[in-house]
Amino acid sequence: MNIKILYEDKNFLAIDKPAGVAVHSDGKSKKPTIADWVLSNYPSTKNVGEALVLEREGGKKEKILRPGIVHRLDRETSGVLLIAKNQKTFLFLKDQFQNHKIKKTYRAFVYGLVSDPKASLLTGGKGVIKVPIGRSPKDIRAYTAGRGARPPLREAITEYKVLAHLRINADNKPIKTDISVDQNKISDFSYLEIYPKTGRTHQIRVHMRYINHPVVSDPIYRGTKDLALGMKRLALHASSITFSLPDSGKTKGEIKTIEAPLPTDFKKAIKTYIE
Repeated sequence: MNIKILYEDKNFLAIDKPAGVAVHSDGKSKKPTIADWVLSNYPSTKNVGEALVLEREGGKKEKILRPGIVHRLDRETSGVLLIAKNQKTFLFLKDQFQNHKIKKTYRAFVYGLVSDPKASLLTGGKGVIKVPIGRSPKDIRAYTAGRGARPPLREAITEYKVLAHLRINADNKPIKTDISVDQNKISDFSYLEIYPKTGRTHQIRVHMRYINHPVVSDPIYRGTKDLALGMKRLALHASSITFSLPDSGKTKGEIKTIEAPLPTDFKKAIKTYIE
C-alpha cells in the first residue's frame, strides 16, 4: 500500500489517506486497511489506542486492532489522518477531538447551486447547519438529520463556504451563468469548503443531504442522482487539520496545521469545470 506521509515526529504521524481504503477493518472485509499499514510499518503501535470489540453469533467477541488511530475518515474520503505513536499522545489528541478543540477543513463537490451565506460577524460569512443526527429508520448503513432520525440524537454543527458554482450543459461542458440555455439541459453543482465543528459519523454527508445538496457521487446519500464531474467516488477530501502538539519543551503549546494536497480527481474536476 502506497501511503504518503505528510508529517512525522516521535509522537505521531499524519498521512494522506487515499480514497477507497478503510481506516480499520469492519471484521468482514479482507481488504488491506490503514490499520494494517500502520502495524506493518510501526509495529510498536500495536497496543496504542483503543481496539474495537465486535460481538459475533453465539456471543463470541472479535477484537479489531486500531493502532494509534485517533479519528477516522470514511472509506471513500481522502485526506489528512492523524496516527499516534504512543498512548500518551493518543490520549492527548483524543481529548482535543472530544472537546472540539481540533479544527478540520474539507473540500467537497455537491449537487445544485448552494446559496452564498449572508455576511455575518457571528459566522464570518459562513453557512451554518445546526441539526442533530441519529440513525436512519430505513437504512442500517445510514444516518439522518432532524425529523425522522432514530434516537439517541447527537448534536451536530457544520459550517461551510461556497468557493464556486458550476453549470454544465448536456455535452458535459461548463457554461457561463449569463447565457440563455434550456434549464432542463443544465446540471448545477457547487464547490465548497466545509468546517465540521462536531465529529459525528457521516456528519458532512448527512448535513449536505439535509439542505438538499448531497455530496457528489455519494454511494449512500445521493439518492437517484447520477455520478458526476468525473468523480467515481464520494467527492469529499479532508484538506487540513489544526491542533495542539504535545508538550515537549520546544513545542509547548505549539499549534500545528497539516494540509493534504488535493487528489488527482479533484484537480481534474477543478481544471475542467472551474478554471
